[in-house]
Amino acid sequence: MRTATVTADGDQMRWVELAGREPSRVYVHGLGATSPAYFSGIAVHPLLSGHRSLLIDLLGHGISDRPTAFDYTLESHADALAAALVSAGVAGAELVAHSMGGSVAIVLAARHPRLVSRLVLVDANLDPIPRTPGSSGSSGIAAYSEQEFLDGGWAEVRDRVGAHWWSTMRLAGLEALHRSATHLVRGSVPTMRELLLELKIPRTFLLPQADGPLPGTDALTEAGVSVVPVPDCGHNIMLDNPQAFVHATAAALADHGQP
Repeated sequence: MRTATVTADGDQMRWVELAGREPSRVYVHGLGATSPAYFSGIAVHPLLSGHRSLLIDLLGHGISDRPTAFDYTLESHADALAAALVSAGVAGAELVAHSMGGSVAIVLAARHPRLVSRLVLVDANLDPIPRTPGSSGSSGIAAYSEQEFLDGGWAEVRDRVGAHWWSTMRLAGLEALHRSATHLVRGSVPTMRELLLELKIPRTFLLPQADGPLPGTDALTEAGVSVVPVPDCGHNIMLDNPQAFVHATAAALADHGQP
């Protein structure tokens, strides 16, 4: 396990690292998740192995610190991730990033372009979304005030999300979980979609085929974003259909030469 101090208060981010050649690959999880649990089987697959790979946990999640003074905006998450990558000597990385992690990765690429050479976004949030009381995702978490969430709303979320998601969500700090969800549904300014459209690096967006066409696909494609539907999966593509996920991700990274 590797560690980097990423804030002035001494908060640390941690990751599992696999040795290999450059460019480095950085795997970034979604809300209430952890990268080693979601990506370890993917990173060692023969089609993707061989590169230096960092399975990193965002602040407030997994094995990283859970500071209560951190604001957990997408920008702050991105800056903390940037600090960790700089500490690790990473530049020009290929990011494979799921859900909220994809949103953070877009903001990272916009704010710290030296650190990112390519994005593979896995059903990432591109737009602000309404808060929806009673739902199990970020919109349901953000429907609580922070105090309501700390005072028991978290238990209602636990019961709604089920044992699988809660197995990693329970590792997140409660403040981290609520603030991250709140800022995710608000989105960035400009929006994640607008930032993605303006980036000049190679970009691929993977989504579940069953969800139907991704809104705004034509504009994304025109801007050079490859939009790839993946069959037989839900939101957690890498867990639901790992073989299809690996092949789609390997294709997105193909011009760097796969083993």
